[in-house]
Amino acid sequence: MLLTSLVCLVAQAQALQNAPLRVPDTMAQRVQACTTCHGKEGVATSQGYYPRIAGKPAGYLFQQLGNFRAQRRSNAAMSYLLENMSEAYLLEIAQYFSALDLPYPPPQGTGADPSLLARGRQLVLQGDAQRGTPPCTACHGAAMTGRLPATPGLLGLPRDYVVAQIGAWKTGQRKAEEPDCMAQIARRLSMDDIHAVSHWLSSQPVPGNGHPAPATRQTSGIACRGDAP
Repeated sequence: MLLTSLVCLVAQAQALQNAPLRVPDTMAQRVQACTTCHGKEGVATSQGYYPRIAGKPAGYLFQQLGNFRAQRRSNAAMSYLLENMSEAYLLEIAQYFSALDLPYPPPQGTGADPSLLARGRQLVLQGDAQRGTPPCTACHGAAMTGRLPATPGLLGLPRDYVVAQIGAWKTGQRKAEEPDCMAQIARRLSMDDIHAVSHWLSSQPVPGNGHPAPATRQTSGIACRGDAP
């Protein structure tokens, strides 16, 4: 009986080994390369470097995929992954992640000096007229959860990621199609201001489920590509 059982087990193992591997043809399966870095279902975390992509406006995600492919954003892995994908497929990926309505993690703790947080709050909500920097809310919405069709929310992102991206715009390592309003604004911020904004944003809870605001015209006074009418 023991010998018979062993023969059956070997036969079953061989059958499984010879069976064709069946992979479900779904977007969830196709975007597993994305979730390796951006977290399960694209939710990431409030720590580290990789940003959340779940629930972001589809127009924004589509633009950024195009920017990586055109190397306006510098990331070798992203550019390599996207270089042979069509516009239609990039839009499909953007729409998939945009439709994911998932909870946000708690905000990132901060041991920052209260004066630094106060400066960050001022820049985000009021701007700095002397430096010619509008408040972040002028483009990213009063609740900082983004604005349709293509402006992302800034809450729920890792502090290190926010610092790196504003810094990349300031130094010209990150670009958007002209008119590139973020590049203009970032160049007007000092590094202390960039850290202040990043610390304050990352320490704030995300209201509701982080849904972007309806499409309205931004009020920064600086021309931006893709601004909604």
